[in-house]
Amino acid sequence: MKVFDVNENTLSLALFIDVTNSKDLLESMQAGTMEPEVALVNASLIPDVFPVLAAAHKTLIAKSRDSLTTKTLHSELVYNCSGSKHITESLKRCGISENTTYILAGRFNASGDEMKSIDKLINGKEIDLEELEGRANQAQIQKHYKISGLEAGISSLADAITCRIAARDAL
Repeated sequence: MKVFDVNENTLSLALFIDVTNSKDLLESMQAGTMEPEVALVNASLIPDVFPVLAAAHKTLIAKSRDSLTTKTLHSELVYNCSGSKHITESLKRCGISENTTYILAGRFNASGDEMKSIDKLINGKEIDLEELEGRANQAQIQKHYKISGLEAGISSLADAITCRIAARDAL
């Protein structure tokens, strides 16, 4: 787990592989009973933490303006990880599904106890965030974020995703 400072808040991120309880996590999240509340992102679409930090920045700005697009702060983070304005589609693609085995978990302003609870909540092995790039599904990323071969040749996937996250509301 790593903690990042974002707009006078913190974002704790933990990366998990071999997750076996995605179905239970998804049901708990959809029912609004997940405790503590946490953003669960499909990590195969995340090649670096920078796009997640950009999404976190947008999330906290929306919260400060009382203009969240989704119901909770943590679902807003998942939504903002997408380059799409379609809420349901964004949450389906960037969030987890019943079969997801590779998850990036994030929580704003988490206490140590809350992060321990998240570790217990997710049945999987926590690995270092540095492994994101090597485990990213480049073909899936290029398709989801509509990154052309030309753009991929002159920019990193993380930079291309970050541009889409930052510019989504302006398009």
